[in-house]
Parts: sequence; C-alpha cells; structure tokens
Amino acid sequence: MGEQKECTSLFAQSFPRQSLPDISQPITNEHQHLTQTHEYRPGWSFYLVLAGVVTTLGSSLPVGYNIGVVNTPAEVIKQFCNESFISRYDLPLDDTWLNVLWSSVVSIFIVGGCTGSILGSVLADKMGRKKATIVTSVLSIAGALMFQFCRAANSVEMLILGRLLVGLSGGLTTSIVPMYLTELAPLSLTGAMGVACPMGVNVGVLVGQVMGLNFLLGGVDEWPYLLSVYAVLVIICLPILLILPESPKYLYVVKKNEVEALRELSRVRGASGGALSDELEALRDEALAGGARCGMLLALRDPRLLLPLLLVCSAQAGQQTSGINAVFYYSQTIFKQAGLSDLQAQYATIGCGAINVCTAVLMLQLLPRVGRRPLLLGSMLAATVILAALAAAMSFITAYPWMAHVAMVAVLAYVLVYGFGLGPIPYFMASELFEVSPRGAGMAWGSLANWGGNFLVGMCFPSLRAAIGPYCFLVFSGLTGALFLFHRMYFPETKGKTPTQVSQLCSLGFESRPLHSEPLHGV
Repeated sequence: MGEQKECTSLFAQSFPRQSLPDISQPITNEHQHLTQTHEYRPGWSFYLVLAGVVTTLGSSLPVGYNIGVVNTPAEVIKQFCNESFISRYDLPLDDTWLNVLWSSVVSIFIVGGCTGSILGSVLADKMGRKKATIVTSVLSIAGALMFQFCRAANSVEMLILGRLLVGLSGGLTTSIVPMYLTELAPLSLTGAMGVACPMGVNVGVLVGQVMGLNFLLGGVDEWPYLLSVYAVLVIICLPILLILPESPKYLYVVKKNEVEALRELSRVRGASGGALSDELEALRDEALAGGARCGMLLALRDPRLLLPLLLVCSAQAGQQTSGINAVFYYSQTIFKQAGLSDLQAQYATIGCGAINVCTAVLMLQLLPRVGRRPLLLGSMLAATVILAALAAAMSFITAYPWMAHVAMVAVLAYVLVYGFGLGPIPYFMASELFEVSPRGAGMAWGSLANWGGNFLVGMCFPSLRAAIGPYCFLVFSGLTGALFLFHRMYFPETKGKTPTQVSQLCSLGFESRPLHSEPLHGV
C-alpha cells in the first residue's frame, strides 16, 4: 500500500488535476476549443470499436467454432482414426476403443480450456491483457495447422494436439478477453463491451454448424479444412491486435506506469489528457483500494473476495449445468419427432444458434438500459420453468404426438431466454465484481468453473440420459432454480457502479447486503 500511495503522490505532483498534460498526438486549436467549451463524455471511439471487433472475430469466434464444429464430421474422423491405427500400428480398433479414442479427441479440448483458464491469470498480469490476447491467437493458429496437416501425416496424435492447443487458446480467451475489453471501456459501456466475447462464441458455434453443411465443408474429404478454416479470421486479425492499446487500468494499477497509462487512455478515448481528469481520478481511487497483485490461491484466502468468487464461479458453471449442451443434443431428435426431415432438423438446429446470436446483439442495447441483475435473474427463472416443461413434454411425446411441437417450442424458448442472461452475463461478471488487482484471478476462476462445468456435464450427461431419459432436464431445472435463488439473494446490480463500489458491497461475505443501493463505507 505504501508503494501505491507513493505512486499516486508522484502522479499528482507531476500532473496536477487542474492541468493534466496532453501526451497524445498534437491536436488542433479547434479541437482544444471544442474540448474546453463542451463537457467531455467518454463513449465509443475508433480504438474501442476496433478492439471489440478484432477480439470478437479473431479470438472469441474461434472458441465457439471449435466447440460446435466437431459434431458434423465425427463419423468420418473416427474412420480416419481407425485407418491410421491400422496402417501405423497394425491395430484395428473395435467400437468400444474407437469411442474411447473419439472421447479423448473431444474431451482434450476441455482439458486445454481448464488449463488455459488457470494460465490466464498469470499471463494477464505478467504480459498484459493485450499481449496475452496475442498469445491466444498464436495458439489458435498452431492448432489449425495441426488440423490441416494431420490427415496428410496420417497422425491421430496431431489431431489430438490440435484440439489441446485450441482448448488452451479457448481457456485463455474466456479468461482474458472479457477483462481486456471491459477495462478499455468507460463505465457506461462496460456491459456492451462485455457482451462482445460471448457474442463471438455464439457466432462461432453458428458458423461451425453452417460450415458443416454438405454443400460447404461437410463432405467426406473436407474435414481437415472444416476444422481449420477459422484460422483465416485469426490471421487477418492478428496484425491488428498488435496496434491496439494496452489496458490503461492494467498499466496504472498493476504495472504502476502512470505515464504509459495516461498515454493509452488518451489513445483509446480519442481525447486529450485534460479531458480525462475524472477517469484518472477513478484510476487513482482504484489503485489505492486495490492492494497488491492477487493470484488465484491468494484470492481464495481473502474473505473479502469470497462472495464475488462464489457469484462468478456459480454463474459460469451454471451456464453449463443449465443444460444448454443437452438441449442442443436433443434438439435434432425433437425436431424430427415434430415432423421435420433430417435436413430440416439440421437447419432448425442452426436456427437455434441464430437465435443465440440475435439475442447477443440485442443485449448490446438492453444491458445499458435494463441492467445486469434483472436480465440474469429473469433468464435463470425462465430457464428453470422451461426446462421443467421440456422434461414433461418429452416424457409424453410417444403417448401424445402433439407434445413434439410443445417440446420444439420449449427448445426455442429456452435458447431465447438463455441468450438474454445466462449466456452472456457470466462471461464479464468478474470484470465488474472485482477490482483490477484481483480481477485476473477472478476471471481465471470463473473461466475454470465454466470449462469444468462443461466437462462435468459432458461426462455425466450420457449416463444420466441412459438412466432417467428426458427427466434429466428436471435435474438441470433444479440446478438452475438453485442458482436463481442464490443470485437473487446476493448478486448486486453493477450497472453505473465502479468495481470499487461493488467490491465494498460484497466484502463481508455471506453477511454482506449487496442489494443495498449505496456502497458500505468503512468496510
């Protein structure tokens, strides 16, 4: 804390609040006149929009793409794996061992995601938010190269390594990118920038489904291209990542580099230093309140971070335990039972992905107006009811054929309400609940909970489905209902509040009263 006071004192002496210097590019007299005569309001700027677009297309989209793309070519890749083992090891695989190998190909992606989530906290604080994002792109490209050449090399190992690399990239992305974007954004736009990462993931899942259609890259011989085509976007976006600003909050609070922080803040806002006095004051306050850099283990031991960690991890894991992947798994079967052909059912599943994308776009407008708490709680409550209705409809689908249409409506409704809260908000929740110093650890724990929940559902769902059939959706409904009750009690509205204010509201653990309208002073 002594170092922080000293840094703040030096900063105040060097740059008095009344006359902060402009260390950005020289500006014209006309620009100076406009700044002086009109109150500056931070909003969308060139670099802020560029950062949102580039990270969405080049970092987040590949994560979603690699989540959704493996289902379509599954049988063809299994055949490749069997032929590779026969030709290289003279070892034909029966159905059991082939399924084990395929499960390894699929699940190694989640193992990479969990590992990347843990590394995200370290890389974000050691290298910086921007450079860590660049690392995710390099790993993503390396994975695409493995996919592209694994068939030519007749190597199943290259395929598995590629899945591990893109999983690492995905874990780093979900841990770092939402934090980077929300730290670049002014307070009024943190929600809109926070939605960019989950929107990119949703778009990626949709693109993966579309690219898997037979007339595109869904043919028997095109699967290496199908798995690796996302790299085109990553390669295009990578050079642009290099010119983006670093997070001013990271530079000021973590690196304690006041001059560079002001330079980057001026660049990302497109305004001179004199117009940024309010934001600089907020940076000073956050630096004083933030404390020393906090790793993942230290965050667990800090009682002031207990409630924010539980909120973030439960919401991130709740994304998966709400049954989104199970709903998509059953969707094609439901659509077929409702009378759709195989191709029509495939298009209907793609339509579910399109709903996910559209709701993410609408969230850009809804979040600043409605707030996080009403949208998240409404999404959880609606999902609880719809999942129970889906379980009932599927249980009677053979006795009453019209129940197939009820189940189809329930699937579409679930995807819709999921996209209005459970889908996007947990991704950036930690960036608003944690101050800068522990933020990397909070984002990493949240991302790890998300990937861990994905792994848990992936491991348990087949056995659960075999044991109780459609009643498995009652389990998902119960878990989502419990999540709703917990967040209804403890999740504060973060709209319009600084992370320092929000962290004060949650600093007493379960004794906190985070729904209090004002921060608790003296905590």
